Amino acid sequence: MIPWNTSRLAALFDDVVRVEIELWDAVDARLRSETGLTVGRFQVMRVIGSGEGLRVQDIAATMAVTVGGISKLVDRIEAAGHCVRTPHPADRRSSLIEMTPAGRQVLDAAEASAGEELNRLLDGALPPGGLDEFAAALATLRDVIIERNPR
Repeated sequence: MIPWNTSRLAALFDDVVRVEIELWDAVDARLRSETGLTVGRFQVMRVIGSGEGLRVQDIAATMAVTVGGISKLVDRIEAAGHCVRTPHPADRRSSLIEMTPAGRQVLDAAEASAGEELNRLLDGALPPGGLDEFAAALATLRDVIIERNPR
């Protein structure tokens, strides 16, 4: 087995980033075509749709991105009629964000489109059980990186 030196790790990093970009671009194109959503909006809507009464900072923390970036995306999602902000009952400085029925419809359609596209791209790409092993390895790596690089 070849040792994992700096150049091999750099090549691994490049491959991981390229895989992410290829997946992102393919799913983004499909979502734009079928639902009018970008992957960025879709990802935020998935978080909003998974809980009740989330604040912008909750969404940002879940996605490991900045509050400012999420706030702008939520503004766009709200302007499209896919979510609403209501005053937070205990904190006058923040709002709670919830999906609208129209947003739920678009999200459901986007979930189906994204799932079909991911299945098209990934089904059979690895030997049997390979995708499960890859997913487990990614989850482990993510957890270790978060532990080693706290925000």
